[in-house]
Amino acid sequence: MASVACIGECMVELRQAQGGASAGQGGGLYSRGFGGDTLNTAVYLARLDVKVDYLTALGDDGLSDEMIAAWNAESVGTRRVVRLAGKLPGLYMIQLDAKGERQFFHWRDSAAARQLMSLPETDEILNSLMSYDIVYLSAITLSIYDAVGRDRLFAAIKRARLLGTRFVFDTNFRARGWPDRDVAREVFAAAFATADIVLTSTEDLLALYPGESQDQLMARIPSPELVFRLAEPVSLLRFPGGTSEVRAEPMTKPVVDTTAAGDSFAAAYIAARLAGSDPAEAARAGHRLASIVICYPGAIIPGYAMPPKKRHRPAASRQATK
Repeated sequence: MASVACIGECMVELRQAQGGASAGQGGGLYSRGFGGDTLNTAVYLARLDVKVDYLTALGDDGLSDEMIAAWNAESVGTRRVVRLAGKLPGLYMIQLDAKGERQFFHWRDSAAARQLMSLPETDEILNSLMSYDIVYLSAITLSIYDAVGRDRLFAAIKRARLLGTRFVFDTNFRARGWPDRDVAREVFAAAFATADIVLTSTEDLLALYPGESQDQLMARIPSPELVFRLAEPVSLLRFPGGTSEVRAEPMTKPVVDTTAAGDSFAAAYIAARLAGSDPAEAARAGHRLASIVICYPGAIIPGYAMPPKKRHRPAASRQATK
């Protein structure tokens, strides 16, 4: 069975409960959950019958125990999760203003996940990457490590690619995670140069390269396979031997929450490619799952809402990258 390593950070989420605060007033009630972009992708991959491990660091506290239990319940592998004594996971809070707009507040500077690239276990974790068919991570993942940690991670991915592992990079860009945009641009360039597949969007790239045209943005990414999502529900694809445009099917239900739209798209795309689908068919699968996810509150939809599983052609065998 094809396997994926998702690398990243899951945090404790405090979400303002509906009716928990009046407009213009502070306080209110909050519900607690867990959230993280690459973790969301890992959950959807597991639901799509892909064997997936989540690679991160957690504390030895009760909240970290709950995270592990929740991931195991979703069949996300936790054998690569490092537990650090005395540490805690990060935390973020979602607050709604009087117009219903969301604001995010983060407390993550000392979170356990930030140390994953500088632990006694780091070499073992990085060496394990060559045992997976795909290594998936996002720009948010890269933003939590320092420059030395990112260099170690990129070096390990390059070694794994020599044995046939593919690297999928999702450009999920959040400016607050970077010291400045120049650093982010440098890291993005390194990821683009290494990745086999890049999943990106106009929203992400225009935040880094303002004023550039669609063609200019796509030209920045030399990876052999590119999925470029536009502001409208359309994906432009570039892959060896061709290009394609894939439009999402029209929505038949109201949009409730766009959280994890990109994360679920990534999961469905990766699952379809691993199962032998071509990029256009994989993009259609991505749009299909994302269009369902945004009709439910929160990042992870109920299991019964998942789309019916499709049969795919057998996946091609791994080939080493020259």
